Amino acid sequence: MSSDADRVTEQERSFVEAARREKLAALEAAGVPAYAYRYERSHTSAEAIALYDDAMGEQGPSVALAGRIAALRSQGKTAFVHLEDAAGRIQVYLRKDQLGDAYALLNRLDLDDHIGAAGTLFRTRTGEVTVRATSFTLLAKSLRPLPRGKTQLSEEGAVTFGGLNDPEIRYRQRYADLAVHPEVRDVFVLRARVVSWIRRFLDAQGFLEVETPILQPLYGGAAARPFVTHHNALDMPLYLRIADELYLKRLLVGGLERVYEIGHDFRNEGMDRTHNPEFTMLEAYQAYADYGDMMRLVEGLVSGVIDHCLGTRVLERDGIALDFTPPFARVQFIEGIRERCGLDLRIAGEEEMRAVVRAGGMDADEAAALSGGRLQDEVFKTVLEPHLVQPTFLLDYPKALSPLAKQHRADPALTERFELFVGGRELANAFSELNDPDDQRRRFEDQARQRAAGNEEAQPYDADYIRALEYGMPPAGGVGLGIDRLVMLLADQPSIRDVILFPAMRPEG
Repeated sequence: MSSDADRVTEQERSFVEAARREKLAALEAAGVPAYAYRYERSHTSAEAIALYDDAMGEQGPSVALAGRIAALRSQGKTAFVHLEDAAGRIQVYLRKDQLGDAYALLNRLDLDDHIGAAGTLFRTRTGEVTVRATSFTLLAKSLRPLPRGKTQLSEEGAVTFGGLNDPEIRYRQRYADLAVHPEVRDVFVLRARVVSWIRRFLDAQGFLEVETPILQPLYGGAAARPFVTHHNALDMPLYLRIADELYLKRLLVGGLERVYEIGHDFRNEGMDRTHNPEFTMLEAYQAYADYGDMMRLVEGLVSGVIDHCLGTRVLERDGIALDFTPPFARVQFIEGIRERCGLDLRIAGEEEMRAVVRAGGMDADEAAALSGGRLQDEVFKTVLEPHLVQPTFLLDYPKALSPLAKQHRADPALTERFELFVGGRELANAFSELNDPDDQRRRFEDQARQRAAGNEEAQPYDADYIRALEYGMPPAGGVGLGIDRLVMLLADQPSIRDVILFPAMRPEG
């Protein structure tokens, strides 16, 4: 149910939209195009401001700018407009005696209209670099006002109320969110810089960027439920990939020794602060390497991208200084859990493990449904994961949790696998890759048994992948790193939705 304030806001919005459509009709009647094809812009607002020097006086350089009207103040025969573009804002000064009949167009303009303005730069008496317009052009009429909010002065200073504050509306109308919140634009500029730097880093290490199928006849490479679709021409089911892993490792068989992919994966699972059904992963695989090599690669990549983008390797997050200077801390999976709660997963029975997760707050019926690797994983999440705050590699997982990782060379009950945790949250996952086709076959068969027992996330048997391994895959290390979570860390954003331009949402209404 809408509140009275909501109804008033809706009434005001409807009135404003009606008035703007009247202005649009008047423009059309006067033969003034409301939606231009293009505009020859010479500078951004920031470039124009930097271009001016006080020694230029009233005869500053000529510029042509374009952007939205963020503020409009008319004083009869003169007017001031604040023009906003992606680089910032600049003031435009318009005079009737300079613009002639074109000055009348001001009466048909509104906040949020896109205009172009050409003229010369000067500095006003209040010290603001300004464009003295010799011409201006309407580029796009705004029919719906952006929810910018209103600012009032109080004892505490300027206070903005209203505007686009509801997170759900911001995610759903990201275009409006970006238009009114420059700091949101900054997050996605940072995201682009992160991805660009990662590509340069891996390219410099001799990795080749590749593309593998998103629609797959058989999904694999992770423990997750897939999205299912149907190919009409072939009359067969297809799956949106849950990981890139198995196809990338096929490329190692084919002789491409260092490969990576930055792409979207899809998992038909729940949504929370760190999970979106569509997300971006980096996966990289290196022949003749192991998980030790991958640790060094991840240390260089993560510490390097943070240093490049933020100019430091120490980030203050939630009152904690996170230090990304290599080498990162290392904790053993089995020993870490034993130190936290006294439970030794090597010898513990399932009822002992269920008691631990129940003590952590899990419902008894939910705990009773867990067994095998899923139960071990829940013990880890309950007693150890929240304490992995500083950048930490968690090493040597039980075999039941790692069907694609190579058996640990010193302990056959474990695998050579690590995950990188920061702030109690997983950031990367890596293995010494399993390249023994017979061992892989047995693990797929075990996954099939788990699937038959009700584990919907167990991996299906992939006969073609076994065939590829039978041709011979070199020893290799592989890593997957979550781009969204990495950007959350760098941008200090609390939710994965804050770093995805258009996150998954329920339908409106």
